[in-house]
Amino acid sequence: MNKDFMNKDGVQGLVQSTQNDVTDDELALINSYTRRELKKDEVYVFSVVLCDNDVDRDGERFTVESLFELENLFVGKTGIIDHNPSAKNQTARIFACRVEAVDGQKTAAGDDYFRLKARAYMPVSESNKDIILAIDSGIIREVSVGCAIESVVCSVCGEPLDVCPHKKGEMYGSKQCCGELVKPYDAYEWSFVAVPAQRKAGVTKSLDTHRKEMNMDNILSAIESRKGFVLDDNQSAMLCDYIDCLKQSAKDGVYYRESLTGEVIRLSAAVQPEISRETMENIAKSMTVAQLKEFKTAFEHKKNAEFKPDVQLFSDKQDGGKSANRQFKI
Repeated sequence: MNKDFMNKDGVQGLVQSTQNDVTDDELALINSYTRRELKKDEVYVFSVVLCDNDVDRDGERFTVESLFELENLFVGKTGIIDHNPSAKNQTARIFACRVEAVDGQKTAAGDDYFRLKARAYMPVSESNKDIILAIDSGIIREVSVGCAIESVVCSVCGEPLDVCPHKKGEMYGSKQCCGELVKPYDAYEWSFVAVPAQRKAGVTKSLDTHRKEMNMDNILSAIESRKGFVLDDNQSAMLCDYIDCLKQSAKDGVYYRESLTGEVIRLSAAVQPEISRETMENIAKSMTVAQLKEFKTAFEHKKNAEFKPDVQLFSDKQDGGKSANRQFKI
């Protein structure tokens, strides 16, 4: 998931250079990434707001907790141009990052405004003079961050946004629904871009391969929760196929039950003729398939015991059948 953010650094805009204000502590942090010790006049340092907790044009925002988690993830990350991850496209590196509250400023949702502000540097060189000039002149004003998040949850109910009944941008009571980006677990890079998607913190997104797919188990779980949710075309087709299979299984089950019920009623007439067919039919209707099978087995045993056939050849009854070599009568 890539997050583009239009930076606003106070009144001066989104990127503010502070080349002449590099402190000794900052220079020490910068030199922790270099192969040789650089001097203050060899580095160009600027501040950049990477992201914030305001709602973007796509109806999503980072939570304050997510900003604090990103605070450490972005330290040391490389700045590039237009998300082109080539070595020659590397322009700057973040050496410090912190979350800060802006006094008196609120988000669109009315919450206190927080932003993730970074300090970055690039070497002062002939190849970088154009981008430094573009930053100083306000031509380059927007950045985008590339990061991975675990999920997007609904700001109204806290459930995953792809299975909850609420829709981004709509009001529910006094609260507007938006997607909250929670549990970031990696930061890839940040990039200078031309057109962000947010007003103050633009957002573009790419598929997060770690995001959980809406498989059949998840769909059924959402149905069991008795909450509304939205399915895409593939998920709708998946659910339709599942329902078709259930329909066929139901037809097979009805046929099997009717056949089993008929057997129980037939056997009941043979072994328990005192019970009318109508009564047995009413009893069978309230039985489960397992109970019908149990009755069928019991009736079959009773029938076999009561209607055991006699042998056609038998010896004299006074003998009790003890002698195996007597004359038999037909």
